[in-house]
Amino acid sequence: MSKYITTPIYYVNGEAHIGHAYTTFIADSVARYEKLKGEDTYFLTGTDEHGQKIEESAQKNGKATQAFADEISATFKNLWDEFGISYDKFIRTTDEAHKKGVQRAFEVMYAKGDIYKDFYEGHYCVSCETFFTETQLVDGEFCPDCGRSTNVIKEESYFFRLSKYEDALLKHYNDNPDFIMPRSRANEVINFVKGGLRDLSVTRTSFTWGVKMPESIKDDKHVMYVWLDALLNYVTALGYGTTEENMRYWPASVQLVGKDILRFHAIYWPAFLMSLDLPLPKQIGAHGWWTRDGEKMSKSKGNVISPKQVSDAYGVENLRYFMLREVPFGQDGDFSQRAFIDRINSELSNDLGNLLNRIIGMSGKYSDFEIDSVDVLKYHQKEIDAMNVVLDSLDAYMQNLQTHRYLEELWRLFSIGNKAIEEHAPWVKMKEERKDEALATVALVANILAKAAIMLHAIMPKTTDIIADTLNFSIDNASYKELVIEKKLLKLFNIKQTPPLFPRIEEPLMPEAPLAHPNGAKEETKAVKECAKEQDNLIEIGQFFQTSLKVGIVVEAEIVPKSSKLLKLKVDLGEENPRQVVAGIREFYTPESLINTHVCVVANLKPAKLMGMLSEGMLLAAKDEDGLSLVRPEKPKKAGTPIG
Repeated sequence: MSKYITTPIYYVNGEAHIGHAYTTFIADSVARYEKLKGEDTYFLTGTDEHGQKIEESAQKNGKATQAFADEISATFKNLWDEFGISYDKFIRTTDEAHKKGVQRAFEVMYAKGDIYKDFYEGHYCVSCETFFTETQLVDGEFCPDCGRSTNVIKEESYFFRLSKYEDALLKHYNDNPDFIMPRSRANEVINFVKGGLRDLSVTRTSFTWGVKMPESIKDDKHVMYVWLDALLNYVTALGYGTTEENMRYWPASVQLVGKDILRFHAIYWPAFLMSLDLPLPKQIGAHGWWTRDGEKMSKSKGNVISPKQVSDAYGVENLRYFMLREVPFGQDGDFSQRAFIDRINSELSNDLGNLLNRIIGMSGKYSDFEIDSVDVLKYHQKEIDAMNVVLDSLDAYMQNLQTHRYLEELWRLFSIGNKAIEEHAPWVKMKEERKDEALATVALVANILAKAAIMLHAIMPKTTDIIADTLNFSIDNASYKELVIEKKLLKLFNIKQTPPLFPRIEEPLMPEAPLAHPNGAKEETKAVKECAKEQDNLIEIGQFFQTSLKVGIVVEAEIVPKSSKLLKLKVDLGEENPRQVVAGIREFYTPESLINTHVCVVANLKPAKLMGMLSEGMLLAAKDEDGLSLVRPEKPKKAGTPIG
């Protein structure tokens, strides 16, 4: 069965940041894993190069638009090549084959009656390439997604009949509960569709940098709007509308996106495919953001971390491991250099690297670097059984994109190996002249390392190739079948001496959270200041008590229209009137379930406006891979009871 893995195509208005690398690392790991299993797998990535924003960025940089797109696209491709990303195709939306495929799709939709011409008037956000209604705007002007000012635009446009597919989309979500992963993300999509879909503008006349209309339509003043153009890359890359040479890979097995573009991929994209009579992808995987100081990274905020700078300092394999291990899929993660160093030292150096060093040392000392597995089952059936339980559990985690759980479970193998060495103490057995038992333990651990290296290969391919070379075997589909599926042991090892894989890191190797474009002393100084600020994060007890925490009782709760995340609550804090608190908990609680609930409230926050509504406090909550839970008192307390 064929597998098709895609990343989003990255917009060429700036160079790659750590979030782009995260998406690409996940997709690369899934693709490598499927190829290791012997699956016929195709992996796509690339760049999105059309639209008003690109045209304006090129003008600001004093460059021709195509030259500007060429330059930025090359930075992505070169970085992925430097990182060893195993893509089968790097698509660009300026490719001629892509443009022809998009034009063909437009013709099919138009002939079907799913595209028609009309006039559009609305608020347009250039940054997000999206139109918004008056009610969707914040304070009547600002984009609800990025917060920038919108422009009122009226122009002729071709529209896609998105509203026609509302019921079909809801049916698909209901019939395919794993279509959107993690499942917690599906609610926001479903609620958006249930709120009613408006037909979608798919062409523009106010700029020229885009895919031209098909010759059969004969309307030269229009170019295709970015989302119709961009989303179709997933099938034009396979030859849709031209050669059709790789369409056997469609539908995609998993399409990876950031949560900020989930709506486009889980609503617009399936509707386009329905119009084209093409099957829908099996899964849309939406990961969270990587933040810095709790804020989403963005070029405009100047807080973007460059993956190349991190890789140059610590190595791309370490970066891959950290990002895929640190954060549950779908959740946000805050990049911390200290957490990065801790994982390198404790998990990579102590657990994995040290175990390999022990095998090299013991095999050299006890048997001239040659190990025979003949007695392993005789002395270590318990450890073999435990190892096989772990190996059998791993596939489900990878299929569900839970790379953090995959690695957490995989690391149990190294615990089994280290524990076996401590319990069976081969050095003691050698002194007691029980050499066969001692060497059986060494061979057990060598087999554990070999099998673990195979399963770690998708995450850390270069590191595991070194481990395989040290143990004198190859990581490929044959060894996967023999050692993982068939549960066989490697009979003989001719161990090579290898330098330590993961030298310990005592001090940070770069300023905390480096900027993407450190072009001089000013930005370097800013990075150093940020580093000092983050390290000085301890507070005095008096500072803590400046926060007023109180028990509140929810007396009213209602949905905030046009928002998939917010609920508007009235909370009794023992004051004359209940306070209004706007909380982003709609994905996890219904209004009805919150009535008379006791909650913990930060009561002395400065009031803030959310979606134009005043919020006079904040609820305390805890969030992990299982979702969000409100923090509540163990027993009911009077409204306004202080916490502290």
